[in-house]
Amino acid sequence: MVVPMMKYIWFLVLFITLVIAGIDGVYGAGECGKSSPDKEASKLAPCASAAQNQHARVSDRCCSQVKKIGQNPKCLCAVLYSDSAKNAEVKPEVAMSIPKRCNIANRPVGYKCGAYTFP
Repeated sequence: MVVPMMKYIWFLVLFITLVIAGIDGVYGAGECGKSSPDKEASKLAPCASAAQNQHARVSDRCCSQVKKIGQNPKCLCAVLYSDSAKNAEVKPEVAMSIPKRCNIANRPVGYKCGAYTFP
């Protein structure tokens, strides 16, 4: 009788663990999913000069990364206001022009991000 009860308890513990993991998967995600805006900002290192100067050339690597992250405008916005972006002296109003400067067709035109709107 002890063995079936132990199996039941272990099954219950496993079930509760899986439920908690599932809840974390649904509710643990932020603007950038499981990744943090600071981690995503590091992927935009090739955009540093273009995010500080409206007239700086935007590299192909920068455009490629912006296109990936820009598929989720909430994430892109969070990245532009992240601590990493602030430390890199990114100007959000300039950085928001990068998708347009890259000629990204499905960019987040009109998406409000902080005090600015994507052109």
